[in-house]
Amino acid sequence: MNRNHPLLPVAEEAATTAARWLDRKGRRLSARRYKASGEEVTDADVGVQTLVTEFLRARTPDIPLVGEESVQEGEAGTDGRVPSRCWLLDPIDGTMNFTRGAPFYSVSLALVEDGTPVLGVINAPALKRHWTTSGPCAQDGTPSDVGHLPNAVVGVTGTSSGDPGTTHAFLGRLHTDAYRVRMQGAMSMDLVGVAEGWLDACVCLGPQPWDVAAGIALVASRGGTVLGADGDAFTWNSPLLVAGPRELARELIDHWTATDATT
Repeated sequence: MNRNHPLLPVAEEAATTAARWLDRKGRRLSARRYKASGEEVTDADVGVQTLVTEFLRARTPDIPLVGEESVQEGEAGTDGRVPSRCWLLDPIDGTMNFTRGAPFYSVSLALVEDGTPVLGVINAPALKRHWTTSGPCAQDGTPSDVGHLPNAVVGVTGTSSGDPGTTHAFLGRLHTDAYRVRMQGAMSMDLVGVAEGWLDACVCLGPQPWDVAAGIALVASRGGTVLGADGDAFTWNSPLLVAGPRELARELIDHWTATDATT
């Protein structure tokens, strides 16, 4: 992970500009409507997407941007069709939180090179916090070294994804075996939690590339492990992402595999 990537200042400025716009104008644009997939979307999501797209097009015209509000279902995501070099943007990760006035949402922006997120910026305007792969700020925490589930606080996001039987069985087993389970409703913020140590690990169910790219880069920059459902390094077509200390991440993958096999 190159913490001094030359495009990191561009990404930071783009995300900060978008977060400030969202903080000023977002509440007036927070009325929710629904996509064909059933997910919520607002005019604020579209506004942030437009703002960041125009900003990056002016500064990095040779790098395409893939964002949640600019793709149709099937164009990019679980089938893995993401350009080898691109910007990945979730204009508001945690839209459901945003529309209800909850503070756990963010502008999440990453740069992907050779299929790997190499830098990430996550800006949470309601919390007045931001995180980047340039290194931890003075107020940031440090990643957990908890190695086993009985001592672990685990974040889970995306519980409406995938097979309901497997998801419910996995959650039931996790509530039994983990110290605590937290559901915050934003994958980027769960990955921030792993990078900062207020979550020992997180599980993202049905992650789309824009949901997790910046968080993957952030966790990697702090030395954490990010795995897919097969127990290897996470790839875009994986139905599951697990992040945390390596031993704990593998234990969570084992739990998922065992649950999937019995449902």
